Amino acid sequence: MRLALTLGLLFALTVPVQAETCHGQNLIAALPPAERSALRAMADGPFDRGNLWQARKGGQQITLVGTYHLSDPRFDATLAALAPYVAQAKALLVEAGPAEQAALQSAVTQDPSLMYLTKGPTLPEQLPPADWDQVAKAARARGMAPYVAATMQPWLLASVLEMPACLFPLPKGADQGLDKRLKDVAMAQGTPIVALEPYDAVLKIFAQIPAADQMDMLRQTVALDAQSDDMATTLSDSYFAGDSRLFWAYTGQALLDLPGMTKAKADREMALIDHAMISARNAAWVPVLEGAAQKGPVLAAFGALHLSGDRGVLHLLEQNGWMLQAINP
Repeated sequence: MRLALTLGLLFALTVPVQAETCHGQNLIAALPPAERSALRAMADGPFDRGNLWQARKGGQQITLVGTYHLSDPRFDATLAALAPYVAQAKALLVEAGPAEQAALQSAVTQDPSLMYLTKGPTLPEQLPPADWDQVAKAARARGMAPYVAATMQPWLLASVLEMPACLFPLPKGADQGLDKRLKDVAMAQGTPIVALEPYDAVLKIFAQIPAADQMDMLRQTVALDAQSDDMATTLSDSYFAGDSRLFWAYTGQALLDLPGMTKAKADREMALIDHAMISARNAAWVPVLEGAAQKGPVLAAFGALHLSGDRGVLHLLEQNGWMLQAINP
């Protein structure tokens, strides 16, 4: 579930699902106490817990919401707690608004190579037969024909296959993650929705990741497929406990259990994803947040992992003179 968390899953982060349909084990809770303590130490850092925050600077105000992009009935209580902040917001800032989503769809229609292999070898031609057989099996478990999977960009297929098979087939109207629900409220109230980044920002990031690294992501995703239900439960439990940073630390440790994985290679992959998908985007978002706040109180909602850490949005705002306070729902 590395990409599921860091992509915040890209386009719903790409695929809308209902988290309550999976019933796995919380892998962090199952760890021996000493291992949980060590994991906790790895996760510790600035603003490492909590999904709801308020930033103030002079008369300016930003309410920040760390989101989870999958559907869950527990969001009813979250929305109720956020109601007064939504009502006063002059704008809702999100990773991608309706205009950006439409632009992305149009761009892919005009240029399928953004997400698909339109020339050159397909994935089964690039992978050893045993590896492709595993990928095809994982695709079938999610209702996807292998011939469709064969033409997808490796990063895109990895992000889809990281979605647990227990979530498929996707129910109609399942896209009710917190981001989507907040956008629906904003549209109903006539509150402007502002994107934190251009529609193609994530596509450009993946275009810069070497093909070999993308193929490694795909192989590792499939290697962890047997644990996908448990990882989904661990992710949702961590989020609703306000502890997404702990799940991030756990994924780094889980990589070490994969065949042929070394600590150096695992650290490199985590650092690559952190820089490309989290830290660099955080730095680009902060000026957008500060500019929007000059026009009145705003609400910003984006993947929870972007909040925490020494390169997280909250710490970057604090360094710019903002006072941060947790909101207790």
